[in-house]
Amino acid sequence: MLLLPALAIAAPAGGVTKAKGTVLYKSGPGGSYRPLAAKQVINEGDWLKTGKDGWIELTLSDNSRFTIANNSELEIQSYLVSKTRKTGSFGLTQGKLRASVMKLAGQQTDIKVKSSTAVAGVKGTEFFMLTQGPANVFFGNEGTVTVSGSSGGSEPLPADTMTQTTRGAKPTASVRVDQGTPLAKAKLDFEAATGSLPPAQWGDSDNLANIIARWNINHGHYLADSGRHDEALQVFQVALDLTTLADVRADARLERGSVYGRFLDHPEAALAEYLLVLEEYNKIPQMETALYSAGQTLYDMGRTDLAKARFKQYLNEYPEGKHRSSVETLLKMLEQ
Repeated sequence: MLLLPALAIAAPAGGVTKAKGTVLYKSGPGGSYRPLAAKQVINEGDWLKTGKDGWIELTLSDNSRFTIANNSELEIQSYLVSKTRKTGSFGLTQGKLRASVMKLAGQQTDIKVKSSTAVAGVKGTEFFMLTQGPANVFFGNEGTVTVSGSSGGSEPLPADTMTQTTRGAKPTASVRVDQGTPLAKAKLDFEAATGSLPPAQWGDSDNLANIIARWNINHGHYLADSGRHDEALQVFQVALDLTTLADVRADARLERGSVYGRFLDHPEAALAEYLLVLEEYNKIPQMETALYSAGQTLYDMGRTDLAKARFKQYLNEYPEGKHRSSVETLLKMLEQ
C-alpha cells in the first residue's frame, strides 16, 4: 500500500508510436517477452525486441525518437526529464537503431546508448548504431556524438562520418562517408531500415554488417600501408566480428597476418592467423595464400622441418599454384 502512490505518479519514459511485423515487449530483465500492444506505454526497465521482419518507433516523453530495425533488442535502463536536465541510459544488446535526441534551450542533455563493449554519449543529435556480438559501428547524421570503448578511450563522431570498435577497444578515427562508396551505400541502407516507415524488404538491412566488413578489408589495408598498424589490426578484427562470410573472414586473417609479419616483426602472431585460415575453412581460394604464407613464415623463423612440410603440402595441393616457383626455390634452399 505504501508503494502504490509512488508508482502512480511515476511518469512513463515514452510510448510506442509505430510498429510493424514481429515486435515484442517485456518488463524487467527477468520477465518473459510477449507481443507488443498497440501504443504500448514504456517505462524504465522495459525491453523491446524485433523479429526478422519487426520494426518499432519509440517516442520518448520529450519527443526524442528511437527507431529500432529488425532483429534488434533495446533496454530502457533509465530516463528522467525536467525543465533543466535530461538524462537517460539505453542498452542495445543487438541489432540496429537510429537515435534522434531532442536538445532544448536551457536544458542539459546527457543521454547514453550502450552495448556490452561501447557507449555513445549524446547531447542532442541523431546517429545510427549497429551492434553485432562485440562489434559496434556508428554513423553520425546530425551534430556530434562521443563514442567510447568500454575499456577506455573516446572518439568524436561528427555528421556524415563513421567510427567503429570491437571488444571494448578505443574507437577508430572517424572517417568521412563519401558519396558513391560502399560506406555510403551502408549508410543509405541504415537510413532506409530506420526511417519513418519500415522498408518493404529487409535484405539490405540484413546485409549491412557484411557490407561494412568488406569495406574494412580495403580500409585496413590502407591503414597498414600508411603506418597505422594498430588501427589496421583493429579494423580487421571488427570485420571478423561483424561477419560470418568465410571469404571476408579469411581475407581479414590474411591481412592481420601480413601486418604482424611485414610491419610488426611478430612472426608467431602472423603464423597463428594463417593457420586459423587453414583450420577454419575448406576449399576457399584464400587457403592457397594462407598455406604459402605459413610456410614462408616458418622458413623465416628457422623452423625448417615444419617449413618443408608446408611447402610440400602446397605443391601437392596446388601443383599449378601462383606461388609454385617461390615454393620450389625455397624447398631447394632448405634441402641444400
